[in-house]
Amino acid sequence: MITALISKSGRDHDRLSLVGTKGYVMRCQLLKLCKWITPVSENLQSIALLLIRLILAYTFFSPAMMKWADIGATASWFEQMGIPQPTLNAYMAAGTEMTGVVLLTLGLFSRLISIPLLVTMFVAIVTVHGSNGYSVISDTLQWSDAYVNGAMVEGTVVFLQNGYENVLNYIAMLLVILGFGPGKISLDQFIREKIDRL
Repeated sequence: MITALISKSGRDHDRLSLVGTKGYVMRCQLLKLCKWITPVSENLQSIALLLIRLILAYTFFSPAMMKWADIGATASWFEQMGIPQPTLNAYMAAGTEMTGVVLLTLGLFSRLISIPLLVTMFVAIVTVHGSNGYSVISDTLQWSDAYVNGAMVEGTVVFLQNGYENVLNYIAMLLVILGFGPGKISLDQFIREKIDRL
């Protein structure tokens, strides 16, 4: 009986040792995987942040250029929407968007410029897109022939609802830049490294 208990105890110890060894090996493998994944994910994060910045810069470029092309018309449009000081706000909106294009592209003062751009997006929702609902494309599509880039294309017209869907996407992207910064592929990072070496 005692021999059987000792034998059983020995088997349990061996089993626990085996489990402990497997657990140790698994932890080691996970650590190796983490050591490999961490630098890869950090590089991917910087690439993702660069893409977000460039997409935002490209997105803001056309509206900024349209506003600057005829600032008087932009001010009149702002006045029709009930925005106070329409001329001043037209210049501020156009200036903010164009400054955002430059700074986001370079990755310079990215967090700082994200704040006025976020304000511009919230104003856009309140004054332009909010009353149109969420969707950009209307739920009731009507298809007909249209000219696209000078060529006749059959059945391609999509009627836009002009909702705040895209604006929310831009807000989310700007919040990512505000929260995480511009990433390693940026002038902000270059300047930070130069300062750290001083």
